[in-house]
Formats: sequence, C-alpha cells, structure tokens
Amino acid sequence: MHPSAAKFLLLIVAAASSFLSVASHGLPPRQLKRNASCLPHERDALLAFKENITSDSEGILSSWRRGRKDCCRWMGVTCSNQTGHVLQLDLSHRNLAGQISPSLLSLEHLEHLDLGGTFLSGHDGRFPEFLCSFKNLRYLGLSGLSFASRLPAQLGNLSTLEYLVLTEAYYLPSEVPPQLGNLSNLRHLGLASHDYLYTTDISWLVRLHQLEYLAMDGINLSTIDNWLHVVNMIPSLKSLSLSDCSLPRANQSLTHINLTKLEILELSWNYFRHPIASSWFWNITSIQYLGLSSTYLYGPFPDALGRMTSLSYLGFFENGNSATMAVDLKNLCELSYLWLDGSLSSGNITEFIEKLPQCSSSKLFCLSLNDNNMTGIMPQVMGHLPSLAVLSLCNNSISGSISPGLQNFTSLEELFLSSNHLSGQIPLLPRGLEILDVSMNFLSGHLHFGAPNIKVLILSSNKITGPIPEKFCELQYLHVLDLSNNSFAGELPVCSSMPSLRSLLLSNNEFSGKFPSLIQRLSNLTLLDLSWNKFYGTLPIWIGHLAKLRFLDLSHNMLYGSIPVSITHLRQLQLLNLSFNNISGSIPQSLSKLMAMTKTHTPGPTTTNGLYWYKGWVKNGFLDILSAVTKHQQHKYAEKSIFYIVGIDLSVNHLTGGIPDEMASLDGLRSLNLSRNWLRGNIPKNIGAMELVESVDFSWNSLSGEIPASLSDLTFLSVLDLSYNNLSGRIPSGRQLETVYDSNPTMYDGNNNLCGPPLQRNCSSGHSDPNHGNEKASGENSESLFFYFGLVSGFAVGLWGVLCALLFKKP
Repeated sequence: MHPSAAKFLLLIVAAASSFLSVASHGLPPRQLKRNASCLPHERDALLAFKENITSDSEGILSSWRRGRKDCCRWMGVTCSNQTGHVLQLDLSHRNLAGQISPSLLSLEHLEHLDLGGTFLSGHDGRFPEFLCSFKNLRYLGLSGLSFASRLPAQLGNLSTLEYLVLTEAYYLPSEVPPQLGNLSNLRHLGLASHDYLYTTDISWLVRLHQLEYLAMDGINLSTIDNWLHVVNMIPSLKSLSLSDCSLPRANQSLTHINLTKLEILELSWNYFRHPIASSWFWNITSIQYLGLSSTYLYGPFPDALGRMTSLSYLGFFENGNSATMAVDLKNLCELSYLWLDGSLSSGNITEFIEKLPQCSSSKLFCLSLNDNNMTGIMPQVMGHLPSLAVLSLCNNSISGSISPGLQNFTSLEELFLSSNHLSGQIPLLPRGLEILDVSMNFLSGHLHFGAPNIKVLILSSNKITGPIPEKFCELQYLHVLDLSNNSFAGELPVCSSMPSLRSLLLSNNEFSGKFPSLIQRLSNLTLLDLSWNKFYGTLPIWIGHLAKLRFLDLSHNMLYGSIPVSITHLRQLQLLNLSFNNISGSIPQSLSKLMAMTKTHTPGPTTTNGLYWYKGWVKNGFLDILSAVTKHQQHKYAEKSIFYIVGIDLSVNHLTGGIPDEMASLDGLRSLNLSRNWLRGNIPKNIGAMELVESVDFSWNSLSGEIPASLSDLTFLSVLDLSYNNLSGRIPSGRQLETVYDSNPTMYDGNNNLCGPPLQRNCSSGHSDPNHGNEKASGENSESLFFYFGLVSGFAVGLWGVLCALLFKKP
C-alpha cells in the first residue's frame, strides 16, 4: 500500500467518521438559553476536581476560579438552562494530567462525562470506580486513558448509560466484565483494545437490545466459535468492528441474517485464509463500509459484490496477491474508496478501469491498485470517473505513455505511477494536480511544467533530459521536488522566491555551474541534496542562514575552498555530507554548535518541532528518498529510522589540521567519516563521549599518537577504521573493540607502530612508550653506525699499510 498523504487521511477519515458516527452525534443538547446559574455545591465540586489536576499546559481550566461564580460558563461545563445543574463535563483530548477526583459525585445530575484523550486516572493510577455510581449518566468517555488496575465489573451498575467509550484505554490484563450485559439502554460500546482485554464468552451481548455500535478490536475471540451467531442476534446493530481479534474464519453459515441494518463491518487483520466468496456477509446489501485488509481471503470476488449498491468503502489491501476481480462494479454508484493494494494476483489495467462505476453521478474518489501485478497500457480515457481525485497504480507492470488528455482530468489531485514501465514524455499536467509521483519508470524528453498548484513532484529515476525550465519559479506552492537519477543538465534557474519548498533533491544528474544562488531564497528548506553533479566553486557564507535545514548532502561535486564557519549556525542540521569534493582548510572548531547532533537536542517522533518538518514525508511515503553512507554502506531510511540520520561525512577532500576536540561534544552522532584527507595530530582523547556513534572512519590521514582509551567506551560502535595513519602505542582493550575487529580485521593496517592485541605485534618495554622506543632506535642506529665506521676505517688503514710495505720493499 503506497502511503500517500491523502490516502492515509482518507482511510482514517473514512474509518473514524464511520465508526464513530453514532458517538459523534452524542447526547442531544439540554440547554437552549442561559437562565439559571450553577449551584454553589456543584461549583465547589468542580474546583475540588481542579485541585487534583497537576498539569494543565493549555490553560483549559484557567476559567475555573471562584471569581467567576457561574461555573456554567467555565470551559468544558454545560448546565441545564432551567435548574442550573451541571449536565455535561467534556474535557476530552486536552493536555491534562492528575487524578480524577471523587468530588465529581456531587454532580448528581451529570449525564455526559468525557475525559478521553487526557492523562488522568484514579487514585494510585487505578480505575476510578466511583464513576460507576452515577445514576443519570448517559455518556462515559475514557478512551486512551491508562489504568493500573483491571476493568471493573461495577460498570454494569450504570443502568442509564447509552454510550460507553473505552477505546484504546490501557489496563492490567483483564476479562471483559459480562456485567456490561446489564446496560440495557446501551447503544454504543467501544472496547477496542490491544491485548489488554480478553474474553471467553460474549453471550451477554444479546441482552443489549438497543446496541447499534460495537467495537471490540484487538480482543482475542479465537476461542469463541459462536461469535457470529451471537452478533446475529442483535438486529439493531449498525456498526461492527472486530479487527485483529484472531477470528479463525468468516465462512460460517447463517440460516437467517438478522443484521439487515448493518452499515459498517470491519474484520481486517484476522487470518481467515479461505475463499472470499464463502464469506457470510456478501448478501447484506445495507453495508456501506467493508474492511477486509490483511485477512488473506483468496480466489475470485463473488458476483454479489456487484449488487452491494450501498457500498461506499472497500478496503482489501495486503492480502498476499491471492485474489482476482472479475466482478462488474458498474452499478456501485456510491463507491468512493476502493483499496486493493497487494491483493490481486493479476489483471489488465484497462479492463479493470472499464469495470468501475459507470453512473453519471459516480462518486469514486480514490482508487488504489498498488503492488498487484497489473499489466497493459496506461488508460488514455477515464471520463466515466468524473470525481476521481486520487489514482495510485505504483509497482505494477503498466506500460505505454501518459495520456496527453490527462490535462483535462480536472478532478485529479494526486497521481502515483511509480515503479512501472511507462515511457515517453510527461504531458502537461491537470491544473488541479497537487501530487505527482512517476519515479522509477522510463520517461524521457524535456520537462514541461503544468499544474501551478502542485505541492509534490517526484520524477526520480527516469531518463529525463535538458535544463529545469524557467517556469519552475512559478510553482509557489511546491513543497517537494525530486529530480534525482535523471539526465538533467545546465544551471538551476534563478527564482525570486519559493517560500514553500522544503525538499530539493537533484542528485545524480549533470547539473553544473557555481553553487546555486536560488538556494539562498529557500528560507523553509529542510532537505537539500545536490550530490553527484558538477557544481563547483566555494560554499557561500549565506548557507548558514538556512535555519531550518536538517539534511545537507553536497557530496561528489567539484566544490573547493574552506568550510565556512557559518555552516555551524545550522542548529537543526542532522546530516552534513561534503565528501568527494576538493574542500581544503581545517575543520571548524565550532562544529560543536550543531545542536541537533547532540543527545539532548536530537529530534524525535514525539517532539513538536519534529512532527512539523517530517510529517509530509511520512504520510506521503517520501522517506525512501533519504539515504546516508554509514558503516561503509549506503542506507535508505524509512519512517521509523529517520531520526537516526545523524552524521558528518567530510571524507575524500583536502582537509588539513587536526580533529577538533570539540567534535566529541556531538554525542548524538551516529556516523563520523573524516577519511582520506590530510589531517594530522591526535585523535581527541574524549572521543568516548560520543556515546551513540556507530561508525567512525579516520583512515588514510596522517594522524599520530596513541589511540585514546575512551574509544573502548563506545558501546554502540560497529564499524571503526583507523588504517593508514601514523598511530602508535598499545591498542586499547575492550569487548566492543574486539567485536568490531572481528568484522573488520584491517582496521589498524598501515600503522606500523601500533602493538598489542588483537595484532600479533607484542608491546615490549620499548614499544610500550613510543618516545622511549624512538630513543632506543636512535641509540641502536648510532651504535651500528659507529661499528661500521670503525670497521671501514680499520680496513682502510690496514690496506694502506700493506701497500706501503710493498712500495718500499727491495726487489
């Protein structure tokens, strides 16, 4: 399933809005005009509740104070206009923490209580069982709360309750209390959990004669063979959600189906593994939402699908490419979302499109057929789908060209065609298009921009040539531009401003010219990748003004000059890659100012500023464009590992001087590569402070001195290369260094004065001290020289004596 932003949101919206349709209506308002004021003892109860709140970062309860006596006007409080009694307390999804005070029991007329989505709990973190004592409560919402106790059976005492919403709440493992069957007025029961609740009996459900909504997702029902027969005895049921319940099958037979009002059926993430057509639900024509993803149903869809004229959503993705779709869907005029990613074994794309609704008022909004072995030519005409806004056909074998008629497809907003066999030139795009991904195809020719409102344009890994046209500057809403792995050439256009551009990826092309001045105007730029091009010149000082930059890759170009100190102003920078250039000078000591490379400032998925910059990539599936060379290999990064892209690569340049000791303060670094330069001096003694580093490469330099003992403190280290330097002395010991050496036994090569394990070169008394060793070697050389000088001198004197004797000897 291709995780595009709209597709992801549409799924959530469709599921959430449908599943919570009953609850969203809530209780009918009981006040029309404000006449009566709140009662003093109820105001005191609310103030006592506030006293137990330990955190209110949003100031939600700031209006709750004695100076404002009418508590009916306080945030989250609703009263009866006739009696002044508090009827409703809704603090849901507020950043509140603390204890739920028993003082709420004084609100004897309370009908609606919703504390879901907060960080509240009872005494000692337990479930506040006193909530089960309200006599008039019709709505109780505690979704998402955590309790260090079991779900209490006393919930069955709330005889007037109509809505019980405990979705995604956390407890100690406990059984669903069968006493819930006493809630005869219950219309909405939300128990969706993740392995915290279990049950071996759901027969109590049949006593809930008014139940319309039932969600038990995540509760293990594998031992309950009669679950369908129990559910079938609740004819009032409109919504049934049993995803991830370990249900063994959905092919039970029913002599009579009572679920004639059923509109929502969610059975995803149950491993059924039987033919689709044998399932029990196909003849329920009232179904509007049908979720069957990751159920591994196989075989052909039944013809009955074509008669489900109320169907609006069909989710059938990630089912192992084991299904076939030969059903005519032309009469499904209400169908809005059709998701079949990774489920079909084969199919012709043109024939499939022809099976889709032919109604004049077709509502099909989203069609997703990724990863389905689809073949055939890209459809040229889809006029029978006037409402289609999202079309995703990624990772198939679709060929042919993209139709020039695409320009007239006015409803289309997102088009995903990556990883196919498309060829030819990209036509002018529809004016309403916001996202286009045609990466990894065989598209060629020059680029022509259309779609003035486009936000994401991904054309990577094709054969597109020529320069970027000047009209590029008109794309004022563009967020992501990925032209990598093509044959683009020339210089980048000079644009006055592109305020929305956050990601610019131009790697592996033939771009040339000086460092592009365009980039200076991209004030919101987060990711810049110009690697593997022919840019030359020096790095400008103004690069330090790109305050939001997080990933900077300028490797494999022809840049020269020194690293500007201003680059250290990029406090949010996580990746700095300047490798394979002609950069000279020294490494700036102020690199320690790169705060995003320290543990205390490294962004994470829960930080507010973190969510802002990467949420677009996550939801649109663009994270595969990020990569970095670590551990001697190039790694792609996905959603869960994006925050581990923290590294510096300055390898293969002409850097001189030493490694600044200040670099060791970058304790959030995962990778550091300074290899193949002209660096001298010692390795920083405090390098062990870089606690998270996994890969260090200082090879092919002129570093000298001993290897710091603190290097053995790097417990995450998996790659180390110190080869071909002038290091000397004893190698530090340590289990981690031994493990690293086993995987790379050449890591110390080219350092002839290193000794000790794991090398075979023993450290004698002389070798243990490099200076003493040099003195000894110097003394030995002097003695040898004196010996040979005496030998030669003696030989010369002796020879001269013999010659003289022969000269003066008489014949």
